[in-house]
Amino acid sequence: MKRALELAAEAADQGEVPVGAVIVHGPTDRVLAEAHNRVLLDKDPSAHAELLAIRQACKVLDSERLIDCDLYVTLEPCPMCAQAISFARIRRLYYGASDPKGGGVEHGPRIFSSSSCHHKPEIYGGPGGEQAGELLREFFRGRR
Repeated sequence: MKRALELAAEAADQGEVPVGAVIVHGPTDRVLAEAHNRVLLDKDPSAHAELLAIRQACKVLDSERLIDCDLYVTLEPCPMCAQAISFARIRRLYYGASDPKGGGVEHGPRIFSSSSCHHKPEIYGGPGGEQAGELLREFFRGRR
C-alpha cells in the first residue's frame, strides 16, 4: 500500500485525482504492475489506476486472468473498476479510503454482492486509508 500511496501523490502532482494501484503476484510477492489515475493525461475516462494496473499485469502474465494476484489501491474502486476486478479474477482487493459517493464495493451498487457477479475477491478495506483520505481531501480542497 505504501507504493500505491506514492503513486497517488504522483497523480495529484500531475493534476489527476490521487489514486494509486499496485498488483502483486501473491505466491511470489512480485510486483507485476503499478499505475495512478491518468484520466486527464490520457484524455480517457477509463484510465483509472486499477484498470491501467490490470492491463499491465495481464500483459506481464500473458493472460486475461489474474487469479493469484492481489490489488492494492488507495481508494475504494468505482463500479467500473470493481467489475474489471471481478472479470480479471483478482484474488484479494486491499483498498485504503472508502468512497461513499462513488464507490462500487462497500458503497453504491456493491458490485461483488450482485447476483450477476461471477467472481468476488477477498476484500480488505482500510489499510492506508487515513493517508489516502488526507491526500484526497487536500487535492479537492485545492480545487474548490
